[in-house]
Amino acid sequence: MAAAEAGRGMTQEERDQLAINTIRTLSIDAVQQAKSGHPGTPMALAPLVYALWNRVLRFDPKNPIWPNRDRFVLSNGHASMLLWSMLFLTRTQAVNAEYERLDKPSVTLDDIRRFRQLDSKAPGHPEYHWVSGVETTTGPLGQGIATSVGMAIARKWLASRYNRPGFALFDYDIYAVCGDGCLMEGVGSEAASLAGHLQLDDLCWIYDNNHITIEGKTSITFTEDVAARFQAYRWNVLRVGDANDLKRIEDALAIFRQTTGRPTLIVLDSHIGYGSPHKIDTSAAHGEPLGDDEVRLTKRAYGWPEDAKFLVPDGVMETFDAGIGARGAATRQRWEDQFEAYRKQFPDLAGEIEQMQRRELPEGWDRDLPSFKADAKGMAGRDASGEVLNRLAQNIPWLLGGSADLGPSNKTTLKFAGAGDFEPESFAGRNLHFGIREHAMAAIVNGLSLSKLRAFGGTFFIFSDYARPAIRLSALMELPTILVFTHDAMGDGEDGPTHQPVEQLVSLRAIPGLVVLRPADANEVVEAYRHVMQLRHRPAVLALSRQPLPTFDRTRYAPAAGVARGAYVMADALGGAPEIILIASGSEVALIVAAHESLSGRGVRARIVSMPSWDLFEHQPQAYRDEVLPPAVKRRLAVEQGSTLGWERYVGDQGRVIGMKAFGASAPLKELQRKYGFEPEKVVTAALEMLGRQ
Repeated sequence: MAAAEAGRGMTQEERDQLAINTIRTLSIDAVQQAKSGHPGTPMALAPLVYALWNRVLRFDPKNPIWPNRDRFVLSNGHASMLLWSMLFLTRTQAVNAEYERLDKPSVTLDDIRRFRQLDSKAPGHPEYHWVSGVETTTGPLGQGIATSVGMAIARKWLASRYNRPGFALFDYDIYAVCGDGCLMEGVGSEAASLAGHLQLDDLCWIYDNNHITIEGKTSITFTEDVAARFQAYRWNVLRVGDANDLKRIEDALAIFRQTTGRPTLIVLDSHIGYGSPHKIDTSAAHGEPLGDDEVRLTKRAYGWPEDAKFLVPDGVMETFDAGIGARGAATRQRWEDQFEAYRKQFPDLAGEIEQMQRRELPEGWDRDLPSFKADAKGMAGRDASGEVLNRLAQNIPWLLGGSADLGPSNKTTLKFAGAGDFEPESFAGRNLHFGIREHAMAAIVNGLSLSKLRAFGGTFFIFSDYARPAIRLSALMELPTILVFTHDAMGDGEDGPTHQPVEQLVSLRAIPGLVVLRPADANEVVEAYRHVMQLRHRPAVLALSRQPLPTFDRTRYAPAAGVARGAYVMADALGGAPEIILIASGSEVALIVAAHESLSGRGVRARIVSMPSWDLFEHQPQAYRDEVLPPAVKRRLAVEQGSTLGWERYVGDQGRVIGMKAFGASAPLKELQRKYGFEPEKVVTAALEMLGRQ
C-alpha cells in the first residue's frame, strides 16, 4: 500500500512497513538535504530498530532517564539518522542537565530537516550531552560496544546491591548495534573478551553484517569467521539471515532475553542501501547522499511519493504511541510503584539510589580522609592514593573500579572488608579486573559512569595513550570518570623510555574539560581526590608517583587545600617581593623546595608555586592568578619531568623551563635525574643565571 493511502484499514503488517519506510525516507531526505551523511545503513537497519524499539525495548519516551530502562547504543554512529528518526517518531521528551523533563521533544522534524547543521538536535553522530535519549556518544568505531560492556557491568552490580526478593529494581538489558568497523577495531575485541569472561547475559550486540566499508567490500580486509570468534569469547551467537524479517529479529531478541551465563551476538545479514536500484550493496551507499535521481527511484521502490520530502504519513506516530509509548509508560509506572514500596521497606537503599541518580554524594563522604604528617622520606603518590581510595569507597557505596592488570602496582585495589572482586559468581564486588585491556577499560569506565556509578580505572601513565580515545569521549560527554595513572615520570627508571612518560601530561592537558592533577605529596593527593569526587560533569586524571616523595611540613608551607585552585603559593620570599618564581608539579615540587632553601641562603627572594593542575588554575579569577603569578615578576622557572610544551604560558618570554626535550633512558632514577637536570643544584644554577648572579 502506498504511503499516501495510509488509513485506519491497514493491516498490522502494512502499518509496520509504513513505519519502517518512514524511518528509511527520513534518513534519505536528511542526508540528501545536508549533502552529507550515511544513508545506506539506516535504509538497511530500519526494520531492526523498528522491531527493537516498538516491540521489545523497555523505554518510556515520556521519561527517557528512568533508572530501569533498557539501554540502546548505536555504536556505528554514522547511522545516526536511525536514532534521530526513532527519537522523533516516538515523541521522546527532552531532559535538562538537572534531570528535569522540559515538556518538549528531544528531536523535532525541523531538527531532522537541519541534520548535521549548527545547533540541530540531529548531529552527525550521537551525542550524549546534547540530545536526550542518547545513552552514549558514539562515532569512533568500537567505542559504543565497549562502553556498553560498562553498562552491562553496572546493571549486574546494581542488581546485586539493590535488588531484593519481590523487588527487581534493576533488570534492564543493553542493546548495541554495531558494524564491521566496530568489530575490526581492537577496543571492540578487548571489550568482547572481557564481557564473555564476566558472563554478562544482560548484553546483546547486533552486528550489521553488510560486507561493505568505505573502501569497498570487506573481503579486501576482513575475512575472519566472526561467529566463531565470538563463540571463542564464550558468547551466545545467533544469526538472522534477512534484515527485513521482523519475526526472525524478534525471535532472536527473545532468545537473547532467555539466555543465561553468556552475552549474545546476533549476526544480522543486511543489504546496505536497501531499496536503491543502483547503490544497494555498494560503498556508494555508505558515506554520501544517494543523489536526487536515485532518491526518486528508491522511493518508488518503497511505494513512496517520489517528490515528497520528510514525509511522516498519518498513523505512523500513532503506531509508535501504541507500541513503545504505551508499553514504556506502563513499564515505567510499574517500576515507580515498586520503588515506592521498596522505599518503605529499604529507605536507606532507596536513598542511595536517588543520590546516585542525581550524581550526589552521601553525607560524610569525605569523613576520616587521612592527613599525613611531615616526613622527609615521605611516601609515593600511588600509596597515598591507595589509602584515600579505600577510605572514599567505604564512605561512597557506589564507588568502584580497578586496574588494567596493575592493581598491586597502581594501589587501586580496594582492601576493606566486603570490597570483594567483581566476577561471574560475585557481581557485588567493588574491585574490577579489566585485564591488560587499557583501551576497553577506559570505555567501560565511561559505561559505568553513564549508569551513574562513580568509577575509576588505573594503569601506568605511559599507557594512558591506549586509553586516550575513551578519555576524550568522557570529556566530550561531561562524565565524572576518574583515571588513576601511576609511574608518572622517570620513577620507573630501569624500564627505560618505553615506560617513562614525556608527552603524556601535555597531551592530556590539551583535552577540553579534562581535569589533570599531578600532586606533589601525600596531602596534595588527598586534596586532589577531595576535589575530584565533587565533580559532576568533568572527568579527572590523577598522575601519581611510583617513588616516595617528601611529605611537606604544612606548618612551614601553605595548606595542601590550595590544590583545588590548581596552583598556590607554597612559600614566599622573605624581606620583600619575590625576584623569581619557581613553579613545579608532582615530584619536582620537592626540587624547587630544596632550591628555595638554597636560594634564600644566598639572599635571593624566591617564591614557590605548586601547580598540580593547569586546568583548575585557568578557571580561577584573574585576580587570583595574578596573585599567585604577579605579572610584574618576569623571571620564572618551571620544572617538570615532561615535555616543556605549554609552559611558556606561565614562564613568559623571560622565563625558563627545565623539562624533557627527548625520551628518557634505562637507568636508576638518581642517574636519570642527574642526566636530565632534575637536581636542586641545577635549579639553583638556572635561577641564578636568570637573575644575572653567580
